[in-house]
Amino acid sequence: MKKCNVIAICNQKGGVAKTTTALNLGVGLAGEGKKLLLIDCDPQGDLTVSLGIKNPDELEVTLSDLMMKVLKDKPVTPSEGIITHKEGVDLIPSNLELSSMEIQLVNAMSREVTLKNYIKEAKLKERYDYVIIDCMPSLGMITINALAAADKVIIPVQAQYLPAKGMTQLIGTIGKVKRTLNPALTIDGAILTLVDNRTNLARSIAETLRRQYGHIMKIYKTRVPVAVKAAEASAAGVSIYAYDRNNAACKAYEALTKEVIQNGEKERAGLSSSLCR
Repeated sequence: MKKCNVIAICNQKGGVAKTTTALNLGVGLAGEGKKLLLIDCDPQGDLTVSLGIKNPDELEVTLSDLMMKVLKDKPVTPSEGIITHKEGVDLIPSNLELSSMEIQLVNAMSREVTLKNYIKEAKLKERYDYVIIDCMPSLGMITINALAAADKVIIPVQAQYLPAKGMTQLIGTIGKVKRTLNPALTIDGAILTLVDNRTNLARSIAETLRRQYGHIMKIYKTRVPVAVKAAEASAAGVSIYAYDRNNAACKAYEALTKEVIQNGEKERAGLSSSLCR
């Protein structure tokens, strides 16, 4: 049985390019021949809109509907609600209804693992090589669900002087989820985003990250630059690959894609060697 990696793109701070990273990493992995599913786990529906769905509130089935089925013990149809994008990725969309789902989860049984149970019941890990979850900018119940369902976390970090307290809070939350809900959860790495290459600030931030957090996570070599084209691509409903293949942000996401694949290959190789001992 093939190994599927479920990756949560997570940071409770807004404006750090979580959605841009989820979208372009997903399309990059699809371009490398991987079967890819994106899950929009944000009531704002930015990932959904960035994939060309201009009116998410008009969709008949979204993530909140699928999670509600799990809560009510109703059967889940594997392909229900999944939209295929022209760039080779599938999407489970979201809209504002996900906000009410977060409220309903508060008093629900198995509230932290509803998304995980949906992924299992829909047999998504059997159908995809990667499932990428775009998390909302908070550490509420929906984000906890994403972390409980994930195998790995990638943390986009804006290249500005870090609010260390925020990073510490996020890492603490990931650690708590690992201890209580998902022992297999790991931090795959932190990726510097919105880098202004005219300054040395990114180098300073990278050094700070390595010094403070390098013992518990990888700091990706790739740095994603500030790029107006990336925002324009989202507005056009496509990835940076389709919008401007020669853009510096596109080159960065190509490099990040290769790093993520290499991480997975090293992990599998290490697992195989340990099993052979």
